[in-house]
Amino acid sequence: QVQLVESGGGLVQAGGSLRLSCAASDFTFSRYAMGWFRQAPGKERDFVAHISRSGGTTSYADSVKGRFTISRDNAKNTVYLQMNSLKPEDTAVYSCAAADWVFPNSPPLHKYENWGQGTQVTVSS
Repeated sequence: QVQLVESGGGLVQAGGSLRLSCAASDFTFSRYAMGWFRQAPGKERDFVAHISRSGGTTSYADSVKGRFTISRDNAKNTVYLQMNSLKPEDTAVYSCAAADWVFPNSPPLHKYENWGQGTQVTVSS
């Protein structure tokens, strides 16, 4: 199984930016579709963004479209989430996940079998 480690979280003021990184241990990183999810206190875990194995296809939750950008560097076994124009409602623990998924579209949730431990993002008003 691929191991995932997130970094880049922190405290930022509303309107600010953060860039999250997710480093994978597996040298076959390019076989996995990758996703970012977030969970706020007392709420369900929500989908944020996905990127296909090649990086050619991405998708986003409506709440982050136009503000967040997912990307990946298969040579570095890393997926990123650039977050701009942050809002207090973006406050959550952000986790990356990997799915052994050959199609360009976003995998169903149950296909994400490998998860990182999460990184806290706090946006102050």
